[in-house]
Amino acid sequence: MKKVIIKRLFESFSELEKAIESARETLEKKENPPVELLERISSYEGILAKQRSLATALCGHASLGNWDEVARHVKIINGLSSMIRDDAREIISGATPRYDSEQREAMLC
Repeated sequence: MKKVIIKRLFESFSELEKAIESARETLEKKENPPVELLERISSYEGILAKQRSLATALCGHASLGNWDEVARHVKIINGLSSMIRDDAREIISGATPRYDSEQREAMLC
């Protein structure tokens, strides 16, 4: 059961990566894409790499039976995924960003 859950977690990273790539492709098709949006996409690629690192650490905690750390890592990973996915959808739909630069930076810290 644990292996299935962990496998699904890593599969979700691939899905998230596709959403990020789709957002980048949508922007790059536009004439003079907004630099701020391209920077957001780049930051999400970095966050995705961090999520993969957290998931690898999560596997170690799971093998040791450290369930408090497993739960903590899952919450962090899920929160970051939700933020990226929602924002990527806004970019694709052409919606205006909900957050100004300071607010986004505060969320990423």
